[in-house]
Amino acid sequence: MPARPTDVGEARCAMGEKLRTWRLPEQVRQDAILILSELVTNAIRHTPSTRILCCVGLTTDGVLHLEVHDQDLTARNLPPRDPGLDDEGGRGLLLVQHFADKWGAERSSLTGGNTVWAALTCRTGDAHSE
Repeated sequence: MPARPTDVGEARCAMGEKLRTWRLPEQVRQDAILILSELVTNAIRHTPSTRILCCVGLTTDGVLHLEVHDQDLTARNLPPRDPGLDDEGGRGLLLVQHFADKWGAERSSLTGGNTVWAALTCRTGDAHSE
């Protein structure tokens, strides 16, 4: 997808539709959409990418994997910031860290840039229960 701020909403909608077809619980869908939104926003704001790639997968043991691939050839160092109370930004990765069971960054084999990923575990019986 194009790496434009106006396309973050499109990524959220596409993710929501995909997760609905997998019949994931509402809370898991909301958490995944929030995480994806933060990862896409970071890729758009903090890299020179003109396009980004969003991927999602669900394992047979109920782990939802989200990935955002950018075109930035510089390796990403992604420790969450410690924003002040009056700061307007800097909380995105703190949200990812809070809602994801695991997350990280690595070199993307698909774009040559970076992949920032997150994993959420669906509780037993969550997937396909609605």
